[in-house]
Amino acid sequence: MRILLSAVFLAAGIAIGAAVPAVSDFVRGTLAAAGVPPSLFAFTAAPAKAPEAGHAEGDGHDRDEAPKKAEAGHGHEGHDHAGHAHGGHEHKEGEEHAEEGVIRMRPEQVAGQDIRVATVEGGTLARHILVPGTITPDTDRIARVPARVVGTVSEMRKRLGEPVQKGEVVAVLDSREVADAKSEYLTAVVRAELEKTNFDRQQALWDKRVSAESAYLNAKAVYTEAALRQDLARQKLSALGLNAAEVAKLAKQDEATPNTSTLRQFELRSPLTGRVVERKVDVGTAVGKEGDPSDLYTVADLSTVWIELSVPTVELDKVREGARVVVTPSQEGGDGRAEGKVVFVSPLLNQETRSARVIVALPNQDMAWRPGTFVTAEVEIAQDQVGVRIPKSALQTVEGKRAIFVRTEEGFEKREVELGRSDDDSYEVTVGLKPGEEIAVANSFLLKAELGKGKAGHEH
Repeated sequence: MRILLSAVFLAAGIAIGAAVPAVSDFVRGTLAAAGVPPSLFAFTAAPAKAPEAGHAEGDGHDRDEAPKKAEAGHGHEGHDHAGHAHGGHEHKEGEEHAEEGVIRMRPEQVAGQDIRVATVEGGTLARHILVPGTITPDTDRIARVPARVVGTVSEMRKRLGEPVQKGEVVAVLDSREVADAKSEYLTAVVRAELEKTNFDRQQALWDKRVSAESAYLNAKAVYTEAALRQDLARQKLSALGLNAAEVAKLAKQDEATPNTSTLRQFELRSPLTGRVVERKVDVGTAVGKEGDPSDLYTVADLSTVWIELSVPTVELDKVREGARVVVTPSQEGGDGRAEGKVVFVSPLLNQETRSARVIVALPNQDMAWRPGTFVTAEVEIAQDQVGVRIPKSALQTVEGKRAIFVRTEEGFEKREVELGRSDDDSYEVTVGLKPGEEIAVANSFLLKAELGKGKAGHEH
């Protein structure tokens, strides 16, 4: 059976060797493995080019030994290469791990690139809604200067826009009504003084039982009536805004200077400190009667103004009195920001707009916010306390992941973080950072760029 198999292999080898001389070595090896003697298929190795004399035998030997040497050499080389590659890979990986995410920077380099560093701490995240509004005067700080009496304007002491102090005289009226009231009071004062003198004399006589009791009682009744009239006249002056003591003082001054009289003069005073924002009359204008102007000036204290907001119904339940509000101008080119607070949330809805009136008090010491200006208000609707808060400028996206750069002794280290809640300016960090650490909060994109340069150079 073995002889039969050998014959079959021999025939196949001769055919393949003749057709494909290049694979004769492989065929020889296969036949040799099957037990066929090499002498039976030596002629199959005849190449297309005749070998040099004396080299055939050596060629057969070399070809037999070459695969072994090649195999042995290849195995050894493969082993060495594998070992070298493995060792090199370990070294490279370890080096990358040691340097991964690390940016070496000296302090002067950090300062030169204006990379600002801040200490991480907790804080408050505030959520807002944006609402349009209009600046108006504070109704508690606006007042009119009424005429109060019938008369004619004789002096206008303040111009439009001028500042005034509370109690300062801003205009003077010439009024017959005032003159009558002053005359009545001054007459009542003189009459009361005379009746008091008569009553004191009658009382002294009655005490000595020199005069009759009826005379004493009559003097007492007359004096009481005179005192009552004086009191009524004083109250009339007070109703007109006049001070009885001032009227009596001015009357004595008039006696000393007969050419001047203050009897018909009525001074109008500012009810509060502020500025004249409206002037309604001129000198010579009749005031006080039906159809005449009822007031002369409007004075407003604009050191605090109001902002009227129209908050939609869906947002109304989020707005609370005392909430912080940041205001910015709505017009293009407007600049400036200011902070106020909600002082009133109306419980009633506007039937047309289905919105509620919300009032914000806004400080205006520099008079930069003028009534009538349209503004945009950021109304704070919630506050959340967080343990770790970072500004949005500190966050960068590196290889699709959120990261920050932590300050180290050698420079900065990239660190991946997980975020939680946020507001307009900050993020909450839930994983990857703790209070007390220092991070880059300004120009951190320069660190990201530097990190990208280092990786590109290392890969090259």
